[in-house]
Amino acid sequence: MTLKTVGIHQLTRPISIKTKDGALQQTVATIELDALLPHERRNSCIEVMLPLLADFAEDIHVGNFPDLLHTVQERLQAKEVRLTLTFPYFIDKQAPVTNTASLMEYQCSLTGTSRQAHSPRLTVTVPVTTLCPCSKEISTAGAHNQRAEITLAVQPRRFIWLEDLISLAEECGSCQVYALLKRPDEKHVTETAYDQPMFVEDVARMVALKTISLPGIDWFSVGVESFESIHKHSAYAYIDSSDLESLRSPLP
Repeated sequence: MTLKTVGIHQLTRPISIKTKDGALQQTVATIELDALLPHERRNSCIEVMLPLLADFAEDIHVGNFPDLLHTVQERLQAKEVRLTLTFPYFIDKQAPVTNTASLMEYQCSLTGTSRQAHSPRLTVTVPVTTLCPCSKEISTAGAHNQRAEITLAVQPRRFIWLEDLISLAEECGSCQVYALLKRPDEKHVTETAYDQPMFVEDVARMVALKTISLPGIDWFSVGVESFESIHKHSAYAYIDSSDLESLRSPLP
């Protein structure tokens, strides 16, 4: 029996990610590598991958990700290589009123294949607050709100910062989420969410509208999941830019 694809999954290694302010952030990536190998090749992926990660791990970003992919492909003599790095990314964020600083964590990933000539696919998962418009309309006092997560994936043709994608998504909820708030900040975020009620569908549409206006984006998807505070289930909405393109196409 011939194996077509071999690889390594759930490998964790420390890496450094270049930040928008020019620094390097130390984090830990979970690595998924799949290689399409000729049947006569018997190279061990782990023997090839670990030394390469040591070479690249000090500064991984969307600019050098294709070099990493092609180097892995050459060393394994593979027909194709697919690589995903998933890691927590931290941004120093200030509370809206007191400016109290704290670190916010965002789950991010870079995914690419050796067949691609452009940048890898970037994915960010961003927490926001949503407040139910129906609840606000029917209630004489208050409205139910909840934490939601926006998962934005983009396929860019040019360099794009993780910080910019995260900021774009954070602007599209009823209110942003913060790691640390004091009383004046709590008042602000509660009232901000109340003044900007949004369903998950509204959030998904707003993220899509902002993303579609970015230059150099070949494809994107946005999913929004709201962890409902008064229901057992979650609410969910999803938009794929491929569907948007088909809607724009003229009828035959």
